[in-house]
Amino acid sequence: MSVEKYIAGASLGLFIMFVGEIIIFYNFMISYPTLDIAESLEPEPKMLQFISIGVAPAMIMAGVSFIMSKRYGSKSIGMMIVAGGAVLLVGMAFAYTQLSDIDSKYLVDAVTITPILFMVVSVPVMVVGALLFKTRERKPKKQYV
Repeated sequence: MSVEKYIAGASLGLFIMFVGEIIIFYNFMISYPTLDIAESLEPEPKMLQFISIGVAPAMIMAGVSFIMSKRYGSKSIGMMIVAGGAVLLVGMAFAYTQLSDIDSKYLVDAVTITPILFMVVSVPVMVVGALLFKTRERKPKKQYV
């Protein structure tokens, strides 16, 4: 397997990890609004941490695998990138439905904007992955000798 496929697979894994982190964090804010630890919770730095650990590297890796394979096209790499975008879209849509249940003291800008922002970002990720479905034949090497 080529390096591009490994990078695309890592990108898919990071997209899944980010969606899991956000959903679990939103469930925590819904389930435990009155615990002592919940009162010292600051959701904005936690959201920025999740973005910088999960989705930012995932998008960079998806872009790198696209650039490495755009010359010849690859259906498997394209499918992994499209799957990452689809996971991000569905996961953020689910996270957006959880916003109405979160206590109002946790609804800062980062918590409310994150699902909408990454639903919008997931569409270009899927488009970039779909561009790789068109495989191109490699030009034969010229025999000079």
